[in-house]
Amino acid sequence: MSKSLNTSASESEQTVAQVIDTIAATTPDVRHAVAEYRGQSNSVNPSGDDQLAADLRADELFEQRLLDIDGVATYASEERADVETTDGRLHVAMDPLDGSSNLEPNSGMGTIFGVYSERPPTAGTNLLASGFVIYGPITSMVVARNDQVREYILEDGDKRLVDDDVTLPEEPTVFGFGGGVDSWTDDFESVAEEIRYELKLRYGGAMVADINQVLTYGGVFSYPELQSRPEGKLRHQFEGHPMAYIVESAGGRSSDGAQSLLETAPDELHSRTPLYLGNADLIDRIESTVN
Repeated sequence: MSKSLNTSASESEQTVAQVIDTIAATTPDVRHAVAEYRGQSNSVNPSGDDQLAADLRADELFEQRLLDIDGVATYASEERADVETTDGRLHVAMDPLDGSSNLEPNSGMGTIFGVYSERPPTAGTNLLASGFVIYGPITSMVVARNDQVREYILEDGDKRLVDDDVTLPEEPTVFGFGGGVDSWTDDFESVAEEIRYELKLRYGGAMVADINQVLTYGGVFSYPELQSRPEGKLRHQFEGHPMAYIVESAGGRSSDGAQSLLETAPDELHSRTPLYLGNADLIDRIESTVN
């Protein structure tokens, strides 16, 4: 490898590390925003979802701080229509406050992020790292990078490593399926009914918490193709790709119903996708039924 390529790779690694550290350092301010900005914003995001004031504040905080990093070229978010640009090599895509509808009942919420080598919209194979933060009883962060998944506790924005090799348990225990039985296709309903009798239900309305259940106990999370919405509900670039990268790095599988989510690219920045994540055997079963 040439010296210039080695330098570029090293610079990218440094930028990825800075992105992760900056997100961690911003979490105390996001937790404060969750408490202080509880009301509606009287606006909708580009996907047509109602925005809370906390959604907009979290987005503003991350956009300002991530674009201040020299190596970050663009910032894309579920909460804004366009990609914000500056100078740099790498590209960050985020759901700044996943599960914000849980704010009113004071349930689980979090942040999802992906660091890409190409400007979104782009394929999941261009991810260099991804992760999520959970604003639970404690603030924790899960990061997938270089085919390894690590978990941290965040204290005043500082990371403390608690698990340097997060791996899906071989024996699955939990499942969580979004969309509601009345909205599912017949094919998905048939396999979901089987799984419902084998595993324990864990579904909280925030993808970060549901995926963390799967990482902790083994199992499957899905927001499938729906009768009224065959494109699914979750955003490909901001939620699907980052979570697929984490689950696959932890030894599991991802699918859009036909193939790994990482092999797919959204047609547009805010495109949606059906999504199936978890232990490989369960994803194989679902994929063979819905495809």
